[in-house]
Amino acid sequence: MAEQAVLGPVENAVGYVLKQAAVALRSAMDGALRPLHLTVPQYACLELLGQRPGLSNAELARGVFVTRQSMNLVLRGLEERGLVVRPATASHGRELPTELTPAGRDHLDAASAAVLAVQTRMCAGLTAARQHVLLETLGACIDNLGPAADPSTRAARPGTTDRQ
Repeated sequence: MAEQAVLGPVENAVGYVLKQAAVALRSAMDGALRPLHLTVPQYACLELLGQRPGLSNAELARGVFVTRQSMNLVLRGLEERGLVVRPATASHGRELPTELTPAGRDHLDAASAAVLAVQTRMCAGLTAARQHVLLETLGACIDNLGPAADPSTRAARPGTTDRQ
């Protein structure tokens, strides 16, 4: 009979602890964004548009980790609230570039401050050096599970050094 591999206590499993951290972060972000009447995907969409105006639905969906259909609902809700604008028709192809309105920029500023407070709370007690190591380590985990898992072809993530 073959011996079965055992992870051991779940609190010692990196994946389990990472999931706990993700759930705790999502809960804290939900709470911080609720007074602004924003969901995490809506905030992420505004943040991406603040950094890169004119992104398409597909580009936003990839950046927010939702389907294009879900992003369409997010954008429609933000558009109805006057936070983003999209042209009625595409100038070329099928892409509808999206941009923040002045009200969207104001909402983003308030939401970014709320999310920064959550991040600051999450990283309390971690020095800048430890935060950098954490980012590097998490980036390596992402790379190890990503489609380009071949070390000879993966590039360093923006804002980090090469982890190879």
